[in-house]
Amino acid sequence: MVSQFTSSHVPLDPAALAESLRPFGQSRMLPRAAYVDQAVFDWEQQYFFGAGWLCVGRSDQVAGGGDQRAEPAGLGSVLLTRSDEGVLRAFANTCRHRGHELLPCGASANQGVIICPYHAWTFGLDGSLRAAAGFKSRPGFDATQWGLRELPCTEWHGLIFVAGSVQAPPLDDALRTLDEILAPYELSRLVVAGTHEYHSNANWKILTENYHECYHCPSIHPELCRVSPPKSGDNYDRPGTWVGGTMDLRDGMATMSLDGASHGVPLRGLDAQVLRTVIYVNVFPNVLISAHPDYVMVHRLLPLAPNRTKIECSWAFAPEAVARPGFDPSYAIDFWDLTNRQDWGACESVQRGLTSPHATPGPLSPAEDAVYQYVTMVARGYLGQPVWNNGTASPVTASPVAAAS
Repeated sequence: MVSQFTSSHVPLDPAALAESLRPFGQSRMLPRAAYVDQAVFDWEQQYFFGAGWLCVGRSDQVAGGGDQRAEPAGLGSVLLTRSDEGVLRAFANTCRHRGHELLPCGASANQGVIICPYHAWTFGLDGSLRAAAGFKSRPGFDATQWGLRELPCTEWHGLIFVAGSVQAPPLDDALRTLDEILAPYELSRLVVAGTHEYHSNANWKILTENYHECYHCPSIHPELCRVSPPKSGDNYDRPGTWVGGTMDLRDGMATMSLDGASHGVPLRGLDAQVLRTVIYVNVFPNVLISAHPDYVMVHRLLPLAPNRTKIECSWAFAPEAVARPGFDPSYAIDFWDLTNRQDWGACESVQRGLTSPHATPGPLSPAEDAVYQYVTMVARGYLGQPVWNNGTASPVTASPVAAAS
């Protein structure tokens, strides 16, 4: 079962966290150690990335019957499979014989069974043990007891989420209010037409905090400011394990691109008002969804170390746009590739600055209310409280990974 933990387990000073939880306008950022200490990083891998729901990829990466893919998740990794009937499953990526990975992280395969590359133990796509050389006639060996460890998984708007606990509450409960906002974009219908992989020498939380404010935009994003006013939009104030808000497009601009022009088509479910805005939301802990009038960009963060993060970025468009002869997604990709790199550079400088023993948590400006929502979410999780925006009571907590049995 999922057990709770107390503040004594947290590798941070509770008094310092209390400063982050003070009312907006009085609070401070997270303690310096939250960004630089290995012990904090290890704790986050176990609890934030290994206990609750985690985005481990896109549905189109495991789309067909026999598709298999392995992805990191907390302290270990998960193996995703899709049956011929379309059923998606997730398993701990470890063979029940000697623990060998069934697939290397980031690798994909397509076959009707799962074969461990070490001793060829063979499992069905449902995780059941099908063959184990030398064990068939062994007295007392019961193949039904040696299937793969299955984990809860679900698909949400074209993304795959896996929970490290077999008793995780439904993801839909945690994201119900966000679902209402994203539903018109029909993310599951869109087609990914471009991907980039980045490696940033910055803590994963610094990257997310940067994402949640445009206070920095006039300083480092001149291209963005030309198409979207940096002081525009509003942040959402709704319960759930997510944080985010909107920004407007300037008059005469159709989307976020270097010249403000769109070379795709408007998404069919959007009304006139939404076609003039961009939505930026973070689903805790590791996915950023940026919904535009004509495309949706998704960042998936994979922490590698206290000061290193891998970022997988994808751009998805309406299928009728992608089907056009000569369709070129670079108008969106080039804009955000430039903006991403500007952001990573700033975040890496923050990381270097925080390595100084003289660095102390700073205050938040009035323009950083979404950063405040995010920081308080993280701080509550460190203290074993519900990881839930606005402090709303919820069963979603950061808890240790329970062993599946």
